[in-house]
Amino acid sequence: MKIGVLYYVSSTAAAKIANEQNYPWLETLSAKTGIPMEVTDLDHIEDYDLLFHFIGGGGTESLFLEHVDQYPQPIFLLTTGANNSLAASMEILSYLRSRNIPSEILHGSDAFVAERIETLTKVFQAKKRMRQMKFARVGKPSDWLIASEVDAKESYEKNGIAIIDVSMEEFLEEIAKNQYEENEYTKLIKQKEFAKEEIEKALCIYGALRRIVDRYELDGVTVRCFDLLDTVHSTGCAALAILNAEGIYASCEGDVPALISMALLGELTGQTVFMANPSWIQVEENKIVFAHCTLPISMPKDFTIMTHFESQIGVAFRGVIPEGRVTVFKTDGLMNRYFVSGADLLENLSEYNLCRTQIRLHLDESVSYFLTNSIGNHHLIVQGDYSKLLKEYFNW
Repeated sequence: MKIGVLYYVSSTAAAKIANEQNYPWLETLSAKTGIPMEVTDLDHIEDYDLLFHFIGGGGTESLFLEHVDQYPQPIFLLTTGANNSLAASMEILSYLRSRNIPSEILHGSDAFVAERIETLTKVFQAKKRMRQMKFARVGKPSDWLIASEVDAKESYEKNGIAIIDVSMEEFLEEIAKNQYEENEYTKLIKQKEFAKEEIEKALCIYGALRRIVDRYELDGVTVRCFDLLDTVHSTGCAALAILNAEGIYASCEGDVPALISMALLGELTGQTVFMANPSWIQVEENKIVFAHCTLPISMPKDFTIMTHFESQIGVAFRGVIPEGRVTVFKTDGLMNRYFVSGADLLENLSEYNLCRTQIRLHLDESVSYFLTNSIGNHHLIVQGDYSKLLKEYFNW
């Protein structure tokens, strides 16, 4: 991530004093964030992923205004507590806001400003990555996902996310090769107590999907996985579990909005993501149970292998996810609206009538969202509370 700084200082006698204070402050911010911040000029702003405007002192308003139409948006103003830097920045901010230009002043203690820079860096780094994403739909969304279609052309034009289609026939041809490359996750699964022939069949599905990912140079994939029940008499749960652990975003049932949500959550947090169904809601206590038959194999502290819940065949996972703070998130396919909430993971369950991995959460936000305004069925969960960071992403 490259950060550029456009520096403004007046040509008065106070400029020398300002420079003696301002340049060391930039060095301090770079040291605190661990992110190099380079002073640049207008001709080179396209070389940077994120740009800050350092208002070095008073009398700089007109200097800023000279090229305002050329600055990328949003506009972030760095200010100090000296040389009328804040006063000039406030005048500039007022000008920008009056013209509906998204903007913000970064001002305060070194620690506060450094933290703000780190947050914005994560947000705009994730935005850049999302604009480079390439996903595949292997088969169409499952028939019951009536609210989960995404127009590929519209997705690319609005968010830069490329979505291609791969036929189930191509996938089945790859599965028929009965091949997969051994890795730490396949070895881990094979150590578990379960029918060896079923594990091998599930791992061959993983091998097939991995080859498709490599062939099309994908960042993520979603699969109409229930079709595998009749065609190969197995499930895609192991394939998705391993791919997600490997850093390839992989969602169930051809659900593209869930895949996009998974990728955004993963890029912002650096965490692996659990995709699950809301299964039971206790409105009075603001609690909810999520469940699904797959999760990133690297996510739980332990797991057992079971059959797939709906079909009672194949390979599925009951994972034990550590208790503590988590984030629940979902956005629609074009990222027009979203839901996010911090939550406490209270317990892992083992109910007989739910998908295999089951967790009970107490949400910070009202669970009534799921009953009145839910964005589809599947939602995404990561360990740790990143709700503020996600709100920051959509703020810009």
